[in-house]
Amino acid sequence: MGERRFFIFGAGYSGKAFARANWQGAPILGTTRSLEKFEALRQAGIGPLHFDGALTPEIGDALRQTTHLVVSVAPDEAGDPVLNAAGETIRAKMPALEWIGYLSTVGVYGDHGGAWVDETAECRPVSKRSVMRVAAEQEWLALGREIGRPVAILRLSGIYGPGRNALANIEDGTARRLVKPGQVFNRIHCDDIAGALWHLAEKNLGGIFNVTDDEPAPPQDVVAYAAGLLGVEAPPEIPFETAQLSPMARSFYGENKRVANKAIKAAGYRFRFPNYRAALEQMRTDDNWRDGEPRSPMKRS
Repeated sequence: MGERRFFIFGAGYSGKAFARANWQGAPILGTTRSLEKFEALRQAGIGPLHFDGALTPEIGDALRQTTHLVVSVAPDEAGDPVLNAAGETIRAKMPALEWIGYLSTVGVYGDHGGAWVDETAECRPVSKRSVMRVAAEQEWLALGREIGRPVAILRLSGIYGPGRNALANIEDGTARRLVKPGQVFNRIHCDDIAGALWHLAEKNLGGIFNVTDDEPAPPQDVVAYAAGLLGVEAPPEIPFETAQLSPMARSFYGENKRVANKAIKAAGYRFRFPNYRAALEQMRTDDNWRDGEPRSPMKRS
């Protein structure tokens, strides 16, 4: 097997975490819509390319050499932007391609009234964005079958990590303890998104995988725990009914489920942060919770 060469469509927060975990030094290229973000991608170890819905010659050249394709771009009204722009290139002009990873969301399951769901559960998307995600997942899986390549769908829960967490929210004064009785959410640290992606890519494994922690929990508990780690008083509880929320934020509370992660564990992956307490404690110890970037690359066993 020759050298693995990675290409990330949509090299944002999760894509940069993936690149920082590149302990083997594999070549990684990634796209952003903003030229101002090129330097941040370089800092994470990604060769930056500009993608705003149309393939450039540079992207076409890179795709021809790509062995592992990671897609982290949300669908829109016109469908999946990557498939729309690069579908034919993926089918006919990527001779080295071995594997595709698509970052999706547990939002595809919709509301299950707090019940446990796994990868076999019915997708009952509530929001329009999740309806579009279900369609995009199916298109990527169909493309994989068409070209005979494994496609891994990673359904992610609420993403957090350095710079995006309850510790940082408490310090900057944006943390709130919204209480809706019975409501729980799963979460996933960006290092475990990276770890799961590397694990699946290195084994060229396809299928649907919930990439989420072991412990769905009420959101107000996470804020209270973070406050305890910082030695400050937790913000007061706010009843959900009276809270001022954006329509998108309110929509998240319209979906209640506990998401199981047996499939990725059965594939051999072991979570670095199985619950929010372990992650918050580690970020507090490493003193990297304020930063958008961890201080050092994640080492994988």
